[in-house]
Amino acid sequence: MSVSTAEPLDLDAVRTVATGVHEAISTVIEGKDEAVRTAVTVLLAEGHLLLEDVPGVGKTMLAKAMAKAIDCDVSRVQFTPDLLPSDISGVNVFNQDTRSFEFRRGAVFANVVVGDEINRASPKTQSALLEAMEEGQVTVDGTSHQLPRPFIVMATQNPIEMEGTYPLPEAQRDRFMARISLGYPSSAAELEMLASHGERDPLSELRPVTTGAAVRAQIQAIRRLHSAPALRRYVVDLVGATREHSLLKLGASPRAALHLLRASRSHAALAGRDHVLPEDVQALAGAVLTHRLMPTSEAQLSRTSAADILTEIVRRTPVPAGP
Repeated sequence: MSVSTAEPLDLDAVRTVATGVHEAISTVIEGKDEAVRTAVTVLLAEGHLLLEDVPGVGKTMLAKAMAKAIDCDVSRVQFTPDLLPSDISGVNVFNQDTRSFEFRRGAVFANVVVGDEINRASPKTQSALLEAMEEGQVTVDGTSHQLPRPFIVMATQNPIEMEGTYPLPEAQRDRFMARISLGYPSSAAELEMLASHGERDPLSELRPVTTGAAVRAQIQAIRRLHSAPALRRYVVDLVGATREHSLLKLGASPRAALHLLRASRSHAALAGRDHVLPEDVQALAGAVLTHRLMPTSEAQLSRTSAADILTEIVRRTPVPAGP
């Protein structure tokens, strides 16, 4: 008989890392506790985060704050129409001294990659991130180069109707574990921002509260968190319902199901539980699934959004009663 040698899940260590990062970001981002919590959840689920909203609401500030809160390698890419794929992935350069080609790493070789206004670059440049985000490596001239771990892409984008933007390809959107919108701050939060940011720069004062190694350890620990067969069936039922809905021409992929389960494990761990509940899945379904769904023209004419459709799907999908 085999005996499991896996170490027990240390929920206190997980929450220490999560709380430290959350509190550090909250010193910079005022009044957006739910968005910050989702960002930390995605970080510890080893996913990638898409921040979509109008300019000036703090998308880039949130991404920068997350990067500064972790003592690890960080790179920032300003996506523009003239950005080349090799600027992101890297390129082989001929060395005159050694008479050989050397690989010069691109901006993607970092633990935290902050991609600012990702939808201002052409689809060809955006596609340079596909392999990196899915496989944790880049391939240049037939040679694969591994990326450091942990690895998270935090990308911001403006609404597609704004001038100078390109739509993200479906394959690109599907690689982001979650998408969140910050929205405008409340009056109280905006007043606090004017008071604090007018006198000092909270981002410049932010100091790392954890290390990349600690984050990597907690990611591996959370992957062991228990999810019952009935819970996994619930995830599959939710995702499957998006593929069959009459108002959706594109539903969620199998990758979406995997992302939803991983994010739910992270959500449960941050709540201090060693098992996933349907409430964890429901709490993250909107952030994980909505950006992958494409409503039909009939839905658009009736002004029924993907979020509305998903809310209906979650409401009518039976919740498992037991393990």
